[in-house]
Amino acid sequence: MVTRRKIMHSIMALVALSTLPFKILARANKAFDAENIDIVFKEIFGDLPIVKSTDIKFKIPDIAENGAVVPVSISTNIPGVEAIYVIVDENPNPLSASFHLGPMSPADISVRVKMGRSSMVRAMVKTRDKVYTTGKEVKVTIGGCGG
Repeated sequence: MVTRRKIMHSIMALVALSTLPFKILARANKAFDAENIDIVFKEIFGDLPIVKSTDIKFKIPDIAENGAVVPVSISTNIPGVEAIYVIVDENPNPLSASFHLGPMSPADISVRVKMGRSSMVRAMVKTRDKVYTTGKEVKVTIGGCGG
């Protein structure tokens, strides 16, 4: 039997869950907590081969005047893209963004990332059997990760 008390308990539980920061859910993946790029690669890609690709369109400025907001755009026509990742080698936590795509989703993302200092920034495109990558060295003039 449904009572007013059960309904109120359910509503309160939903309200409590909705107030949890989304960051907790994103950090369920150990790769976001990793402080070493090798650990990030192991957590995300396992034993998949990583190959350089010219089929990835990667837009990021050569010089980021403010490391707190560095615009990044990644797109590709590689078939079977499952996920796209942005990795900033010199950040305290190198994995900066993760996008999991559905089978009908276009492989085209734009995001702003933080960079604490000048670093190699990598675009990683994951398919079922391989990881494609490209990268670019970006100079930061004003730090963004606490700098």
